[in-house]
Amino acid sequence: MKPKNIWANFGVANTERTQAFYSSLGFKQNGYATKELVSFLFGEDEFVIHFFHRDQLSNSIEGAIADLNEGNEIMFTLSVETMDEFITWIDEVKNAGGKIFFNSLKDRKKFYDENGYYVCVFADPDGHKFNLFYNAN
Repeated sequence: MKPKNIWANFGVANTERTQAFYSSLGFKQNGYATKELVSFLFGEDEFVIHFFHRDQLSNSIEGAIADLNEGNEIMFTLSVETMDEFITWIDEVKNAGGKIFFNSLKDRKKFYDENGYYVCVFADPDGHKFNLFYNAN
């Protein structure tokens, strides 16, 4: 089997809030938003993530949606090219209503790992987690 395309589908409580969050981070909207769906393009290859209203997605998969208070269904990594861009992203995520899983940017050691990478996990307003990544090497 050789799939032609692949994309992700997430459940959200409010597509308008999701639209505002991802638009404020500069992601390009994919098509038109409705109360049931808003979609964005991620990265240079324009990977598609659809954000369906939770009820709509639950009906489609005929089952429960992951409780993001208990865990996470998947975590995508978003890479940046500079430390300044890394820091800007963290500020923009916080300003847009996302959650950063570290306390302070003043102590960059919290974001640095021993391999020369800076990483920061953040969540959108619905709790979908992303890993922000910068390679300092």
